Amino acid sequence: MTKKRKRQEDFQKVKLKVGKKKPKLENATDTTFKTKAIHIPEQLKEDGVLPTQNRKLNIKDLLSQMHHYSPGVKHNALTGLKDLLSQYPFVIYAHLSNIISEVAAVFTDKDSGVRGAAVHLLQFLASKIRAEQIAPFFPLVSAHLSSAMTHISEGIQEDSLKVLDVLLEAYPALLTDRSSILLKNFVELISHQQLSKRLKSREKLSWMLSVNPSRRVTSQQWRLNVLTRLKKFLQAVVDGSSEIEDEGLQEQKDSPHSVRNPICVSWKLHANNQQHIQLFENGGLRPKINSSFRLRSLASVMDSAEKGLSSAENLKGFIEIIIPLLIECWIEASPAQSAPILGNLLESESQHLMQQVLSIIHLLWKLTKRHDETYKMELWLRMNYLVDFKHHFMRHFPYSLQETVKHKKKDPCKGNKYCMTSSNSVDHLLLNLTLCDIMVSLASTSTLQMDSGWLDMIRKYVTDTLQDGSKLNSKQVNRLLGVTWRLMQIQQNKVATEPLIRAVYTLYQQRNLLFPVRTLLLKFFSRVYQKEDLRTQRIRSRSKVLSRWLAGLPQQLALLGLRNPELSNQLIDIIHSAASRSNKELLQSLQATAARIYASLGSLVWCSSTLKVNNLFLMFKWNFLACSLCLLSRCCIMGRMSSELAATLIGILRMRSSFAGWKCQVQDNSVNDVDYFSFLFSTLIGFSREELTSLQGIRGKPHISQTQLSPVRLYLTDLDQFLHHWAVTEVICHSLSTIPSQSQCFDILQTGICKYLVGLVVIPDSTAGSVLCAINKLLDQACILSETLHKFLASCCYSLLYFLLTLDKEDAEHLQKRDMLWGSCISALALLPRLLRLMLQSLQVSRICREELPVVAQLLRLLMQHGQLRSHMITNEFLVQQIIKDIMTLKSGEVQEQWLTDLHYCFNIYLASHPQGPGPMNAVY
Repeated sequence: MTKKRKRQEDFQKVKLKVGKKKPKLENATDTTFKTKAIHIPEQLKEDGVLPTQNRKLNIKDLLSQMHHYSPGVKHNALTGLKDLLSQYPFVIYAHLSNIISEVAAVFTDKDSGVRGAAVHLLQFLASKIRAEQIAPFFPLVSAHLSSAMTHISEGIQEDSLKVLDVLLEAYPALLTDRSSILLKNFVELISHQQLSKRLKSREKLSWMLSVNPSRRVTSQQWRLNVLTRLKKFLQAVVDGSSEIEDEGLQEQKDSPHSVRNPICVSWKLHANNQQHIQLFENGGLRPKINSSFRLRSLASVMDSAEKGLSSAENLKGFIEIIIPLLIECWIEASPAQSAPILGNLLESESQHLMQQVLSIIHLLWKLTKRHDETYKMELWLRMNYLVDFKHHFMRHFPYSLQETVKHKKKDPCKGNKYCMTSSNSVDHLLLNLTLCDIMVSLASTSTLQMDSGWLDMIRKYVTDTLQDGSKLNSKQVNRLLGVTWRLMQIQQNKVATEPLIRAVYTLYQQRNLLFPVRTLLLKFFSRVYQKEDLRTQRIRSRSKVLSRWLAGLPQQLALLGLRNPELSNQLIDIIHSAASRSNKELLQSLQATAARIYASLGSLVWCSSTLKVNNLFLMFKWNFLACSLCLLSRCCIMGRMSSELAATLIGILRMRSSFAGWKCQVQDNSVNDVDYFSFLFSTLIGFSREELTSLQGIRGKPHISQTQLSPVRLYLTDLDQFLHHWAVTEVICHSLSTIPSQSQCFDILQTGICKYLVGLVVIPDSTAGSVLCAINKLLDQACILSETLHKFLASCCYSLLYFLLTLDKEDAEHLQKRDMLWGSCISALALLPRLLRLMLQSLQVSRICREELPVVAQLLRLLMQHGQLRSHMITNEFLVQQIIKDIMTLKSGEVQEQWLTDLHYCFNIYLASHPQGPGPMNAVY
């Protein structure tokens, strides 16, 4: 009983009364808290849904449908994918890997509509995706393209060429990196391996053209399509190689006399670290940015198969395969097979096929020239293919295009498609010129006798084409001149080269030639002239046609004028080069037309940034006319040439004058003294008489600075014009200071200033500063200034000083003129005490408004503080004191301002007490 009671006492049941709440337990959890929802609008806006097109399909849905068995579903997926990507371009970069892989996979789809949609989508993607973005995925694209090109289905093969067109247009560099695989695919598209006993004997594989009667196009049309793409592919390979030289007029690789463009080096810029120094390879004059030198990988060495056509072995192997196939294509399209009755007339399709054959061979020939052993490669090509080329290519040379003409019903020639031919049509020129270019590359001087037969045919065709006078484009002329140059190198005697040069000159004399054509002809003649001049004097024989061409260049330069600055610059280059070689005919023609050329010199300066223009007109002993020197002066001051160029021109003129200080007697000085002084004075003024006259009518700001105390108003020039004029002024002052008789030189300068500048109301600020600078440079004890010049210079000084003291701090353009103009004014006032006195006498403050009084007070303070003017100001103490009294009279009865207090202080310190010390040397304005 006791134990039971104890247990009940420990666990006693609490009896609750009616209407009372149950008491809370001691370990009860408090649940009285509130919560609020967190809203993020940007995350809830899209809810993780990808953008969709009009059929509510997103990128993942469309890509998944690309694997559907139905062609219609796949076609709709491709078109929908194009619509989606055009609306949301950012989806391309987010899903680029999946898009590329899925689109490339349908290159080999069985349905033609799906393949066509894939080509259109690929063309759209190529316009949006850059080469560096698609580069990581391009091996996959190339693999699918290769599968399509080698597919058993003819339709897939045909559509693969469309894919190839898109990739060649958008990503040529990426496509040519896999040339070893794609070139084999091109061969397999038009041929198959020949099964013969050679395979058993393990000799080189031979290929033969294949014929497929089930194809929708003829075999010739199919080969034309394939060869057209092969030509584009090889062109991309040639363009991607920086070492391959351009066709036409470029120098050969092994030529010891290759012409290079010089590089202008400015040592001042190098010294100031404003121009970097470039490193050149092999001592060349051109920076080689894309170097062919590559480090070998430590992991593995590049296989020859991966090099593609950059390897000589691979290039030879491909030539051995493709050349026989191309010759077979040529034989099928040649006139003997197509129309034996019509001789060498070609139909359009045959002409296109033959053109592609020759273009491919020409590109392969260019690829052979980038290897180091070019001579050995040419011998190998000649030994293997010259016989076949002569037999097939030169058999019906030259070729002309056959035209099909439609006639009316009543025409008796109805149905005769060969009733009209065009012998001078430009369509066949490129075919014949490409053939000539291929053939002459296989000939040389040592093989001239063996090749004389077909070389005479080419020489006659080239001569007739040049003399024909038909309109030729730049591409045809470039190829034509390239063949002409090669013929001249093969046979270098005058009997063979002179007719070719004469034929080119006949084309050059035609009017209304296109600018690229005229440029090519100029380059050709310049190259021929340089080649002729490099020969020794013993065997050199001048070409009469070249001499006539050189003699006519100055007249062409004078007639050209402003019409074509680029062509004028080219003429200057050629004339300068020939004049440097002392060509007699050119120098005589140049001297006869010097005045006419000077008339257009202003335009020539625009198209030349070097010293060739100056040397062209000044390095030779010609008689300079006054009008010519006037035009030269205008070129110096108009700002069209740099100040350095103008300084060089002035220096050359000084050396051509009688003041150069030559010890020996110069028989024929080109510049007489009167014209030389006129040139220096006109250039010093910086403005012509007509320009100064037109400035007199300008009034008011912002172009005019005007004060009531000076009759001279300043025309504010632009900063560039001012700095250029000031740089030229320093050179002019140096040239004037080198004249032996300084007093006579000063008198001439004083006469010119009084005649042309005194009396003008408006004068440019650069002209006023230049005149003061020249006075400071030439003034000595023997020089006597007239009273008229004194008054004019005093007015100029006060106008310049007033302009400098009233400049706004925000006017950054004119603030840069301050140091130069201030220095010239102070130097003139220090050298000429009379000038300072006249300027102080002109300060009649009773005539000015009260707004100008602080400017006059500031000017007096700066003049009194300046150390160089201290003694002169003390001499004019009474005059300065009178000006201050007049200022005080005007300011009487008013509150004294700070500028007036400062003026009294400076006067008491510097003038009233007559200090003996030098005081401050320079005043801060």
